[in-house]
Amino acid sequence: MRRPLVLLASIALTACVAAGASTGTTSPSGAASTTHTNAAIPPGLDKIDHLIFIVQENRSFDHYFGTFPGAHGFPTNSQGQITTCIPNPFLGHCSRPYHTKSYHQWGGPHDDIASHIDIHGGKMNGFINAMSDRGTHCWIDPTPSSCDPYVGPQGQPDVLSYLNATDIPNYWTYAKHYVLQDRMFAPVDSWSLPSHLFLVSAWSARCTDPNDGMSCTSDTQLRGTLSWRYGQPPKYAWTDITYLMDKAGVSWHYYVNDNTCLGTQCSGAVGGTSPDKNPLLGFTDVRDDHSVGGIQHISDFVAAAQNGTLPSVSWLVTAPPYNEHPILPGTVRTGMGYVTRMINSVMRSPEYGSSAVFLTWDDWGGFYDNAKPPVVDQNGYGLRVPAMVISPYAKKGYIDHQTLSFDAYLKLIEDRFLGGQRLDPKNDGRADSRPTVRENVNILGDLTNDFDFTQPPRPPYILDPAP
Repeated sequence: MRRPLVLLASIALTACVAAGASTGTTSPSGAASTTHTNAAIPPGLDKIDHLIFIVQENRSFDHYFGTFPGAHGFPTNSQGQITTCIPNPFLGHCSRPYHTKSYHQWGGPHDDIASHIDIHGGKMNGFINAMSDRGTHCWIDPTPSSCDPYVGPQGQPDVLSYLNATDIPNYWTYAKHYVLQDRMFAPVDSWSLPSHLFLVSAWSARCTDPNDGMSCTSDTQLRGTLSWRYGQPPKYAWTDITYLMDKAGVSWHYYVNDNTCLGTQCSGAVGGTSPDKNPLLGFTDVRDDHSVGGIQHISDFVAAAQNGTLPSVSWLVTAPPYNEHPILPGTVRTGMGYVTRMINSVMRSPEYGSSAVFLTWDDWGGFYDNAKPPVVDQNGYGLRVPAMVISPYAKKGYIDHQTLSFDAYLKLIEDRFLGGQRLDPKNDGRADSRPTVRENVNILGDLTNDFDFTQPPRPPYILDPAP
């Protein structure tokens, strides 16, 4: 059972909001951070000085919120029963989603090939077919006891499993108390590395010349030697958002697990956040701008929150056992505990009154989802993932039905701190050959709709990390 500690300090919080401007932090390039209050900022958004993006791994929206009241979750009949039944060639009949009490999942393949099989031309019924190359017997012969956490009551694979409020209570509490987004699609039809590249740059590509953005072509696979590794020279030649922030003097940090190597010449096995979730070191512009220092450890984020020195933009990307990746060490509850501690650290910060936390997952992890992804270009969108907004100005109990992707995060950064500047090679000062300026796609929703800047800022809502 959750044990919220509601801090009824509205007067102090209101004062904190009034004093919510940035406090002399510096960008990794050494430029002083500014509040960037100007006419281009959407009304009310100037009350938010700290944008914080927490990115976990490999869960679909239906897997976590398919039964959330009012959300676009599992299709149901008039009796509220889930009507989904996925073809299962291994059992010879279709299989239905099921509620699991296990905190361990196996998941399914989640690369570009699996994505196309899962979507199946919009039928959204290929999730079991995509498992044909999985190296496990659990979804073919579920009798061994070792398979117990990974199969349902009719022997269906756990890609059809889902959790609810009793299993992930803090996530459901955040969704009920703040904003749940039920149409957040991963930005790309693929796995973690392309998704994290989109998170910071709105593109995933391979480049024949790391110093020439025009040499890059879209690549949603980035397999093998194409994915950058620590100690190698940078290979991502196109422009990422930190380039624009450094030019404008906007402070940022990309926070990774504490035992992650932060240098550019790491040798041997590297623990912590892996390079596919920590891609900024692979960008040429980050090296050229001497901005590698912008990559820090998560303990530094906690300290900055405590000390009131949060940067304007933060990304938090952890590692096992905290990132909720199936199969790897850790559980759903371990990840939820980590996320809760990070959000609690913001809520206890003197800068909470001017902060907004955006929580999401980098891809669907092979788990079933019923929502057909919109096609905006040859790279995506990908399958739907859970997403929430937590802030003293977030609407209470609001379900956002807008079509969103990680591109909306970049758009929000640009609108709040960069006067609406886009990652557009025609005017950002660095030419590259990206096919789409993703922030300008017509169907992309507006994250400012998730806030009510006329309401008094709500006090922090502290949750127990281990309910």
